[in-house]
Amino acid sequence: MLSRKTKHTIKKILSMFSVVRGYNIPIIVLAQYLSAIFILAPEKRALTVLLDFNLFIIVIASCLTIASGYIINNFYDSKKDLINRPNKSKIDRLVSQRTKLQVYFTVNFIVALLALLVSFRAVLYFSVYIFLIWFYSHKLKKYPIIGNLTASLLAILPFFAILLYYKNLYPQIFAHATFLFLLILIREIIKDLENIKGDVANDYQTIPVKYGELFAKKIISLLTVLTIIPVYLLVDKYDVGYMDIYFYVSLIVLLFFLFFLWNSNSKIQYLQLHVILKFIIVSGVFSIVLIDPEVLINGRAFLKI
Repeated sequence: MLSRKTKHTIKKILSMFSVVRGYNIPIIVLAQYLSAIFILAPEKRALTVLLDFNLFIIVIASCLTIASGYIINNFYDSKKDLINRPNKSKIDRLVSQRTKLQVYFTVNFIVALLALLVSFRAVLYFSVYIFLIWFYSHKLKKYPIIGNLTASLLAILPFFAILLYYKNLYPQIFAHATFLFLLILIREIIKDLENIKGDVANDYQTIPVKYGELFAKKIISLLTVLTIIPVYLLVDKYDVGYMDIYFYVSLIVLLFFLFFLWNSNSKIQYLQLHVILKFIIVSGVFSIVLIDPEVLINGRAFLKI
């Protein structure tokens, strides 16, 4: 039998895992490595990319920065989450606000040390990234439009860290980034619709709070239609291999998404729409391998010189 002290420690660890959304970290790592192999540095051997120490440090630093971002975001949103996410909030509150701040500063210090192993530019990049996450959590997320745009930009910045590392400015990279950015931006506004009660209670001037749910749905619809542009470029103008299947399916799913959006008016319905968007984003991560499946299917292609 576990002692009371051990049980308490385990609960705190699980609580911190919930705060940093640890279940997202493996997906972020996978997304960065697959993006590096198939999109950002396709001219390099997959094995070379996997064994690149500097890339490994950048990926770890990115994940730690994102984790620290979740901590500071949770710190500022603690009151709002009591309304919007009461069950998760109960788990998160097992760790004190003071402990969260201590972990936050410790993690950021580790990120700075790791970045220093790569270059001074990496230190500067992650320092700016950390500051932007804090500024967003502390100020910007309370305001409509700018808060959503900033959140979406911060979500794709880790991939630009790898882009800057490889210095490959292929146009298809920006098409991929635009599609992802639009999906995340749509998700952010859906989250605002989902959390409208807590936002009103805590004076968060999000798009649904300030302009109404109808206006928010119109913006979401416009952004959804705009996803056609990067998809057209990726499928028709650039070579994405079999990943075009993913983009076609995504557009079909987004059509159903729009239909359900205009028939949704409750928190649970908006949560379901949120899940649909997360499914599209996460499935997109795994679909990256469709750009060149031979890399995984054929071991010789994986190790080719």
